[in-house]
Amino acid sequence: MSMLNRRRFMAGAGAAVATSGTVTALGTLSPAAHAAPGTASGAIPTVRPGDPRYADMVSGMNARLVGTPEAVRLPATTQQVVQVVREAIEAGKRIVVRSGGHCFEDFVFNKEAQIIADLRLMNRVGYDERRRAFFVEPGATLLDIYETLHNGWGVTIPGGGCHSVGAGGHFAGGGYGVLSRAHGIVIDHVYAAEVVTVDRKGRVRAVVATREPNDPHRDLLWALAGGGGGNFGIVTKYWLRSRGAKGNDPSRLLPRPPSRVVYTQVTWPWEQITEAGFTNLLRKYGQWSKDNASLDSEYLDLGHWLFLNHVSAGTLFLVAQIDADKPGAQQRMDAFVDFLSDAMGARPNWHDSQNLPFMKATTYSTTGGETLNNPNLRTFHKSAFVKDVFPQRQIDALYKHLTRKDYNNTYSYIVLASAGGRINELGPHDTPAPHRDSHLVMFYESYWHRADQDEANIAWLRDIYRDVYADTGGVPVPNDVTDGCYINYPDNDLSDPEFNKSGIPWHQLYYKDNYARLRKVKAAWDPRNVFRHRQSIELPGR
Repeated sequence: MSMLNRRRFMAGAGAAVATSGTVTALGTLSPAAHAAPGTASGAIPTVRPGDPRYADMVSGMNARLVGTPEAVRLPATTQQVVQVVREAIEAGKRIVVRSGGHCFEDFVFNKEAQIIADLRLMNRVGYDERRRAFFVEPGATLLDIYETLHNGWGVTIPGGGCHSVGAGGHFAGGGYGVLSRAHGIVIDHVYAAEVVTVDRKGRVRAVVATREPNDPHRDLLWALAGGGGGNFGIVTKYWLRSRGAKGNDPSRLLPRPPSRVVYTQVTWPWEQITEAGFTNLLRKYGQWSKDNASLDSEYLDLGHWLFLNHVSAGTLFLVAQIDADKPGAQQRMDAFVDFLSDAMGARPNWHDSQNLPFMKATTYSTTGGETLNNPNLRTFHKSAFVKDVFPQRQIDALYKHLTRKDYNNTYSYIVLASAGGRINELGPHDTPAPHRDSHLVMFYESYWHRADQDEANIAWLRDIYRDVYADTGGVPVPNDVTDGCYINYPDNDLSDPEFNKSGIPWHQLYYKDNYARLRKVKAAWDPRNVFRHRQSIELPGR
């Protein structure tokens, strides 16, 4: 348990809240004690230009993006969120919402947003006996969620690998992680959500939508769990319960993590990797991933990220973990590493493999490295889903740009993230996230320190992305090889015909055929288009 979470635990462990049933909240203050520091009880902290806190409030984890809001409001309860939204509507102000601040595009921090609803004070995690589900408020960060669920009940969610990502945005778009092959993605476990909405007459209210078949708000829950952030309202609470989970024992209502994992990190020196070796690696690794995407794979419990770093970093890098409770875990991990080494024709120059308790491995993984911890980095990101083996033209483009000598950034890379397995158990229309037959997710990423480095780094990432998908208009259109893009890695270039020449609109890349249903939900729950950004769900007819 982190020091911050430990303090919250001591303040609120075992607190019972009278809300139509018993709610046990771990990891946070109880609602009665949930007044913001330094304010009168019930007052909503508000930060305006000139306040010493303002600079910290108008930018997130991408230092390129800075907003200029008139005010940042920090509600601590659902009722306060209703008040913040109502006051913004009455004043005619453009409102946006922040949870963890990890949005890679300017959906929150921009010059049009006048009010930022910052949900970081809403960070409770607990169990609701009446709903037989765990609740998570949007400001809770992933590591606090993992710690609280694990320490309190011995369960977890198959979420992402960065400790400071907020639940609000992560849950809204999908949520992939190293446990996803074994347990699906986070939205597959979302049972209900509480959301503050605005109707056609401007009335603001909080509603709860569940996935129960007889719930009249069921379509709203469907949209909220995978339809992207900032589209329908402000989610103030999620409830989590795995599909098909039965009984009243909390320890059986979400996935149980391994007690221990084999946690492995490996680097291979670029100087030993020829173009032929790189080609062989991507061919064989792509085929291996496809062959092991099914539920009967002996590697279903293996989650991994393979980093194809730019040559200036000096190495390629693997982070992987496998369930150490299962037979032959270390041998299977070693065989996987040997397979990669043989494919690329290089031997590791560093190989560290440890048998670790689950939470120690999770904490180590989610807090390792500057790119996960430095809030002052400038970043640029793109994504793609992979359905088949890599065509030679894509391998050639990747190698060309990863080995360019006219570019130098040790924090520029492509991550090949494991997928398949139980991610693909659901159909493409069961959630708004339609990518249910891929075996890899590719993340194109670049991080740097100074504004004068923006142009070179953005240009490099655009170049490699355009060239990899040159035969489909510069983007990974849904076809037999690729399957579009991941909304939690938003990319404004997908809306720009200069960069997307495919004729396939941005929303088709994110949502495919689910977009029409998302627009109907938008019309029903946000008919005034209050909650919007550059790539928000459009109202029908627009």
